[in-house]
Amino acid sequence: MDVSVIVVNYNTRDLLLQTLRSVKDASQSVSVEVFVVDNGSDDGSPEAVAVQFPEVHLIVNQYNVGFAAANNQAIQQARGRYYLLLNSDTVVRNDTLKIMVDFMDGSSSVGASGCKVVLADGCLDLACRRSFPTVLSSLYHVLKLDKLFPNSKRFAAYNLTYLNPDASYPVDCLVGAFMMVRSRVVDEVGLLDERFFMYGEDIDWCYRIRQHGWDIWYVPATSITHYKGASGKKSMKVLYHFYWSLYLYAHKHRFPNMSVFVRNVIKIGIFVILAMAVIKFGAKRLIDYAYDLLGVSKHSQIKEAGGTTDTVQGPPL
Repeated sequence: MDVSVIVVNYNTRDLLLQTLRSVKDASQSVSVEVFVVDNGSDDGSPEAVAVQFPEVHLIVNQYNVGFAAANNQAIQQARGRYYLLLNSDTVVRNDTLKIMVDFMDGSSSVGASGCKVVLADGCLDLACRRSFPTVLSSLYHVLKLDKLFPNSKRFAAYNLTYLNPDASYPVDCLVGAFMMVRSRVVDEVGLLDERFFMYGEDIDWCYRIRQHGWDIWYVPATSITHYKGASGKKSMKVLYHFYWSLYLYAHKHRFPNMSVFVRNVIKIGIFVILAMAVIKFGAKRLIDYAYDLLGVSKHSQIKEAGGTTDTVQGPPL
């Protein structure tokens, strides 16, 4: 078996079916098994998969166990030489699996790789090739210096915007929306850390993969489309998990080499940013409520103007 494709789903029925169709079309030249782990969806996702894709290994959880834990359920049953973490809101090209398997087969030192990830509007999903977050890179991001100086190695280090998105090179980490990992690497490194409920588990995994001496590569010879944010709508719970992941990553990989003073500064900084995000979220809800009272749909006006609504925004994870 070449690839075990693992798709975690939470209430994205139609997008999930679209993803599975694209995977099936891309499976003509490589041997593939597909796992769908449903995290307690109430939109009929499991039933639709069972009917339309009976060959898929379907794991149905009674509640949302989180992205990391759900992927681990499938990994423990997978038989492929490579495990592919794939979001339920993506579409892969017909050549994607073949190109990525060929790359991994020809690169014995590479433990994980990711292709180019393109958003629905045609822009690059910056998360598909990143550096590990540091205090400075996170600060530059919060201050939006990375947007002001996208070609600066200093200020744009986290999202690597100074590098050519159409060139291939080693990176620190990839995005969980598309990450192909050598099965032998998982045997060495271990499963995803289930303390990360959502957000940050991909960075933590890549960090551990690099610690074990494996390379991680960005390979834009092929691409996927990512309809980002389909299962992660803004809510207080999502905000909590986002900033908890930020803290957990820092606590696990950064704090051991820092002084107590610096640790406390970071903790306070995360708390302050979280508080600001909550205030912003609450204010937006009040504005939306006011629009509703006036009988005006703000979101429809945004869409008519060609804008989009997105998921949680904040420091990089």
